[in-house]
Amino acid sequence: MKNLFLLSLILILAVTVSGQKERDQIQDQYKWDLSHLYPNDKSWEEAKNILVAKMAGIEQFKGKLTKSSANLLACLEFSTTLDKEVSKLFLYTSLKSDQNTRDSKYMSMRQSLEQIYADYSTKTAYIQPELLTADWKDIEGFINEQKGLAVYKKDLFDLFKKKEHILTEPEEQILARSSMISGVANDIYGTFKDAEMPAPEITLSDNTTLKLTSSAFNKIRTSGNRADRKVAFEAFWKNFDKYKATYGQMLYGNVKEHIYNAQSRKYGSAIEASLTSNDIPVAVYQSLVDNVNKNLPAFHRYLAIKKRMLGVDTLKYYDLYAPVVKNVELKYSYDEGRKLVLQALAPLGNDYVETVNKAMDERWMDIYPNTGKRSGAYSNGGAYDVHPYILLNYDDSYSAVSTLAHELGHTMQSYYSNKSQPYPLASYKTFVAEVASTFNEVLLFNYMIKNVKDDDIRLSLLMNWLDGFKGTLFRQTQFAEFEKRIHEEVENGKPLTGDYLSEIYGDILRKYYGNDQKSCVVDDYVKIEWANIPHFYMNFYVFQYSTSFTASISLAEKVMNKEPEALDRYLKFLGAGGSDYPINLLKDAGVDMTSSVPFDKTIVAMNKVMDEIETILNRKGKK
Repeated sequence: MKNLFLLSLILILAVTVSGQKERDQIQDQYKWDLSHLYPNDKSWEEAKNILVAKMAGIEQFKGKLTKSSANLLACLEFSTTLDKEVSKLFLYTSLKSDQNTRDSKYMSMRQSLEQIYADYSTKTAYIQPELLTADWKDIEGFINEQKGLAVYKKDLFDLFKKKEHILTEPEEQILARSSMISGVANDIYGTFKDAEMPAPEITLSDNTTLKLTSSAFNKIRTSGNRADRKVAFEAFWKNFDKYKATYGQMLYGNVKEHIYNAQSRKYGSAIEASLTSNDIPVAVYQSLVDNVNKNLPAFHRYLAIKKRMLGVDTLKYYDLYAPVVKNVELKYSYDEGRKLVLQALAPLGNDYVETVNKAMDERWMDIYPNTGKRSGAYSNGGAYDVHPYILLNYDDSYSAVSTLAHELGHTMQSYYSNKSQPYPLASYKTFVAEVASTFNEVLLFNYMIKNVKDDDIRLSLLMNWLDGFKGTLFRQTQFAEFEKRIHEEVENGKPLTGDYLSEIYGDILRKYYGNDQKSCVVDDYVKIEWANIPHFYMNFYVFQYSTSFTASISLAEKVMNKEPEALDRYLKFLGAGGSDYPINLLKDAGVDMTSSVPFDKTIVAMNKVMDEIETILNRKGKK
C-alpha cells in the first residue's frame, strides 16, 4: 500500500558555496516562487485545517474493505486524495524552512503536520491487516471488476507479497505512533550541524582570519594554496572531533531506529528491510561493494594522476579538491551556466529542453546562497499537481554548473512521471532516482569536452570528470560499505560510540585511498569525516548514487551514439515513475543492473579518460 505520507525523496548533493547575502538582497527572479503551492502561510493553514477535518472519514471504511470492490476503491481514492494534499503541505513547510534554517516558524509548522500525520496513521493502521485477511485471488477479482482499481494493482500486489511482514492491527498502530519519534536523530543532526555547532577560526597564509563554516571550508579545500588547505582541514575536522560523542549518539540512534523497524516487521536485517521495499536484491548492494574493492587499482591510478599533476611528493587527503591545472579556473556565471546546460541537454529533444527553460523562467528554482539557507542542492517533486522545486547554492564554479544539470535531471524525471502516471504510480523508487541526474552530468561533460581544444582547459574538464568518478562511484560506495558495517555491528549487539565509528570509518577510508601504499595519505584527524555526511541518516540510500552512475554511463552512451530507439526508451523511463520495479524499468531502458556489464563499462570509461589525460601530460612533458 502507498504510504499516506510518501514524499518524493529529497535528493541531496553537496556543492561549494561562496558568499553569503541576506535573502532580501537577492533578486526575486533567482528565488523560487512558493505561491505556486500556497499563496501565503494563511492559505497553508486553511488547507491544513480542511485536511484535518477530512481525516476522520477514513474510519468509515473499517470492516468493509473486503466486502466489495466499490468499498476498496472508495477507501483507496479517499486515501490518495489526502496523500496528495499532505505531500504538498509538507513540501511548503520544508522549502520555507530551507530558505532560512534559523527561523523556527516553519519547522514548527512542519512538526504540527507530523503530529497530525502520526495521529492519522493510527487510524489507518487497520487497512493493511484487514486486506490481508482476504485471498489475493479475491482482491485480483475486485481489480478486474473495478477499472478504477487498476492503478492500485501494483501496490496491492506488493502488499500481499510482503504479507509476512505486515503485523496485526494493534501492532501496526504501535508502529504508526512510533513515527512521532522517527527521524528525531536526523532532525537534531541537521539543526546542530547547520545552525548551532560553533565554527572554528583559522589564520590563512596571508594573515587574514576566517571563520571556518561549512561553506568557507568547501571553498578553501579547492584553493591552490596547499598551506591554507592543510590549516583548514586540520581545524575543520578537529572541530568535529570535539563533538564526536554527540554525533556518535545521533548516528547510533538513527541506526537503532532502522533496526527497530526491520525487526518489528520480521526482516532478517535492516538492509534487507530497506532494499525489499524497492524490490532490490541485497546481492546488488554487495556486488557493488565487491566490484569497487576489486577495482581500487583504477582509483589508485586516478590518485597517481592527481599527485603527478599537483607536483607533490606525497598526495595528502587535503589535496584531493585542489585545482590541478595552473592558471585555469573554470568560472561561469549563472546565465552562462544555464546556457551551457541547455546546449548540453539538446540530445534529449525539444520538449525536454523547453521544459527546462520553463523551470528556469518560471521560478521553480532557488539559485543563490543566502545567510541561513540550507547548504547543498536538491530537487523535490512532492507537489504532484504543481511542479518540482530545486534548491541550489550556485557559486559560478564548473561544479555548480554540473550540479544545475544534475538537479534538473531529477526535476525532469519528477515532471515526466507526474505528467505521465496517475498519482499512485508517479513516485519513482530511490534506486532509479539518481539515473536521470547523473545522465545529465554525462551529457554536460561530453558537450564541454567536444567543444574545447585547449590542452589545459581539457585537462581541467577531464580531471573534473574523473573527480566525478571518485565522488560518485568510489566515495559513495565507500559510504555504502561503512553504512552496511555499522548496521551489522549494532545488529550483532555492538554499541556505536563516536570513537568506534571513527575507527570503522578510518579503516575503510585508508583502504579506499591506498594509505598503506602511499597512493594518498589520510591523516588521523580525517577519520571523523563520517560526522559530516548527512546521507548516513537516509537508510541505505548512498549506494544508489553509484549504481545509478553506472546505469547512466551506459544509457547516455546509447543516446549519444543515436542507437535505434535509445532516446525513446530513455524518455519513457523518465515518465515511468513507479509503474514497475526499478530493475525492470532499467532493463526496459536498456541496462541490466543485475549483471556486471554497467559497472565494467564505467571502469572502461574511467580508464579511457585517464588515458587521454596521460597522453596530454606526456605531450606537455609533465613529469
